[in-house]
Amino acid sequence: MKKFFTLLLLTIFLASILTGCKKKHGDPPILPPSASMAIDFSNFESGKKSAAGVMPKGVNDYNWGFSALVAGYWRAITFVTLAVPVMSFEAAMDQTPAYIEDKTWQWSYTSTVFTVKYKVRLTGQIRSSDVLWKMYITREGTGGFAEFVWFEGTSDLDGKGGQWTLNHSSTYQEPVLTITWEGDGTKVTYIKYTYVRALNDSRVADPFKNSYIEYGLKTTLSYDSYYKIYYYNGSAFANMDVEWSSTNLNGRVKCNAFYSDDLWHCWNENYVDIICP
Repeated sequence: MKKFFTLLLLTIFLASILTGCKKKHGDPPILPPSASMAIDFSNFESGKKSAAGVMPKGVNDYNWGFSALVAGYWRAITFVTLAVPVMSFEAAMDQTPAYIEDKTWQWSYTSTVFTVKYKVRLTGQIRSSDVLWKMYITREGTGGFAEFVWFEGTSDLDGKGGQWTLNHSSTYQEPVLTITWEGDGTKVTYIKYTYVRALNDSRVADPFKNSYIEYGLKTTLSYDSYYKIYYYNGSAFANMDVEWSSTNLNGRVKCNAFYSDDLWHCWNENYVDIICP
């Protein structure tokens, strides 16, 4: 009985310490949604019906195919650049942070990405008008690297917007991608990736610098999603607009550099080229 009361008193004592600590430091900052780093490319994946099969004679999917080609370039960049930090950031959602100092909280844990384990430290410092985020990642063993800041950024105190800066890698600890995002509290409604790397791996000027892709949701009935893309086609930069229905999958694309006109070029729900209505 005496042992029981001792344990009970210890439990109450520890609970009071934790409660007091929370009251003293307040609540940890709200984690931005992982979707704040992830543009939706689902309607332009190479496994779609029109890309996987052979189109009947006289039937083309150039309009969707061109859109998928350019979007696929951005999808490849983000997959290589964002896979480890994004998956590691998602894992923070299941962790409990600890207060360290100066209105700063820290999430410390291990993240496994493609069977490789990484040690992660995510810090969030509450400031007067925003939260400052930094993610430190370490990999041990073969192919390992010392801890470095893989990405950092800020988010609004209400969690409805912010920005990220992604560094290229442990080898090239330099900005490669900036992300601006907005949300309505339940979902992310706008994301823009801007490629900012000045030098490529060969240490010469990167020709893709300043290219970008902007993704957002619309309220129109016909097309509820869009991209605005500024891309490098191998010789010059070009502007491109894509709009589509996330439900029906039909859409349209406009790009003077590719079509030599400023008209919309459409596809239907089977990704087949059609005359725009």
